[in-house]
Amino acid sequence: MRKIATPEDLTRAFAEYEPLLKLRLDGPNTGTGKKEGRDLLVCCGTGCHSSRSHELVADLQAKIRAAGLDETVRACKTGCFGFCEKGPIVKVFPDDVFYVHVTPEDAGEIVESHLKGNVPVKRLLYEDPSKPGEYIPAQRNMGFYKKQVRIALRNCGLIDPERIEEYIAARGYQALAKCLTSLTPGEAAAQILESGLRGRGGGGFPTGRKWQIAAAQVSDKKYMVCNADEGDPGAFMDRSILEGDPHGVLEGMAIAAYSFGADQGYVYVRAEYPLAIERISIAIRQAMECGMLGRNILGTDFSFDVEIKYGAGAFVCGEETALLQSIEGNRGEPVTRPPFPAEKGLYGKPTIINNVETLINVPPIILNGPEWHASIGTEKSKGAKVFALAGKINNVGLVEVPMGITLREVIYEIGGGIKDGRQFKAVQTGGPSGGCIAANNLDIPIDFESLSGIGSMMGSGGMIVMDEDNCMVDIARFYMDFITEESCGKCAPCRVGSKRLLELLTDITEGKGSLEHLDKLRNLGRAMQDTALCGLGQTAPNPVLSTMRSFMDEYKAHILEKRCPARVCTKLLDYFITEACIGCTRCIKECPVHCIEGARREHHTIDKTRCIKCGVCENVCPAKAVVRV
Repeated sequence: MRKIATPEDLTRAFAEYEPLLKLRLDGPNTGTGKKEGRDLLVCCGTGCHSSRSHELVADLQAKIRAAGLDETVRACKTGCFGFCEKGPIVKVFPDDVFYVHVTPEDAGEIVESHLKGNVPVKRLLYEDPSKPGEYIPAQRNMGFYKKQVRIALRNCGLIDPERIEEYIAARGYQALAKCLTSLTPGEAAAQILESGLRGRGGGGFPTGRKWQIAAAQVSDKKYMVCNADEGDPGAFMDRSILEGDPHGVLEGMAIAAYSFGADQGYVYVRAEYPLAIERISIAIRQAMECGMLGRNILGTDFSFDVEIKYGAGAFVCGEETALLQSIEGNRGEPVTRPPFPAEKGLYGKPTIINNVETLINVPPIILNGPEWHASIGTEKSKGAKVFALAGKINNVGLVEVPMGITLREVIYEIGGGIKDGRQFKAVQTGGPSGGCIAANNLDIPIDFESLSGIGSMMGSGGMIVMDEDNCMVDIARFYMDFITEESCGKCAPCRVGSKRLLELLTDITEGKGSLEHLDKLRNLGRAMQDTALCGLGQTAPNPVLSTMRSFMDEYKAHILEKRCPARVCTKLLDYFITEACIGCTRCIKECPVHCIEGARREHHTIDKTRCIKCGVCENVCPAKAVVRV
């Protein structure tokens, strides 16, 4: 690893390492088998890692050596490609061939057929679900990627996250060098402000303005904190970025620290992210060894050190003041603002807290100029946003789209539509703090103002799609159960209010609700919004109020008809065996309370007085004769 002590050293390192990415950056081949070789990039993010992609890398390397191709062909790990539904993924450069659902057992065929025979393995190519039998070898031609703009995810799927040499080859740390040699701290902050970059953690506050506030404070010590405490159900944006481009986050932290005068940084990451922790740890060590962190970076008087702090999985610690309390070793509870952390934060000193996605956007803005970033997105919401697209959708994964794209485009064009041909019902944006958006708002542009205007929010980027089989009352109850568990309990509006909301929703899903419950839900939710101490408590009622606004008919069906239209709420269900019963007795054998009767090859019946409505009979019936009503 080259020691980088001056800007000139960085320039020489870039020239030395740039060939590492030549096959990946020169563009796709029109043919295969060029003499300069091939790179096989294997997704080794958490999702693919759990599907043995690490074994796949080792097997590919072994097969390549055995075939005598190791001088011209490399197989190495990379970060998340985003298309998690299709992992493990292998991309072959410069052929631009994208393999999906690859297992270690496929390594030999890829080497023999593709690398030696120049014939891609057809069965491992992506098959367009709307056109069965049509295989698409190139990533750029897949609907999932066509409308994406990869800024935060620019290096995920391109570089080996455990090699600083590859990050430098991708123009890594050049933005930091530009700041230290060509921009004053104030100019660096001004460029970020001019770019229109807003906080990607949920609040949407102008990032450059936050830095300027901290820069104006007079203090002998200032801190820079990266918030990687990603706790929303279904969200995995920050984790994937840390796993795929950890040096990009460190460079963003260093630029931020330079802009307001910090010399100490912390990455606050939840302990449930072992792979992200491993890779950010490797990146910190490598950056220290080569001189991009530590004392007198690039021969200037700017010094910056970074440490990792582990979170214990408390959702409330995603709130910035609770996060700072946790770093200090205290119970993770929010504190009253003002003063804001930029004025008085960690250990009473000015502190900037930016989340992972915000920081990863900083280097390209400095390199390409603020006008470049401001040209993407809408008038008030600039740039692109990463979303974790999950739920009842065909293409589950990580997507990065320009601000202003509509929900319909994301769900039906990038996401490939609703799974199993079902009907779209709602999409939850912003995690537990967001709201459920109904079909009549599918053409709303995705930006901070538009989502807030319909009772939801951008949040950190969770996007969970629901279909006709989801009960919206049960969804609201699920999120409120999560909030109740995660409330720190410091303020009464959140501690008591979330519990009462959960109780009211539970009553409704169990057939005990009345119209009075609706008034109580609405009034209590609004009171929490107005009086809770922190953003967690203030936004906690959003799933309840948004579902009441868009799906009041479902609430009334539960209350007035004692019926769950989606057939989800167990206490409101009855199980019935139709004439399609073939008398196989499987349901009798599997029923845990032995409430099903009937002889073999005869119609069975359910004793409803003993049935606990567990659904086992429905699941095991081969004739699909058990129905929920």
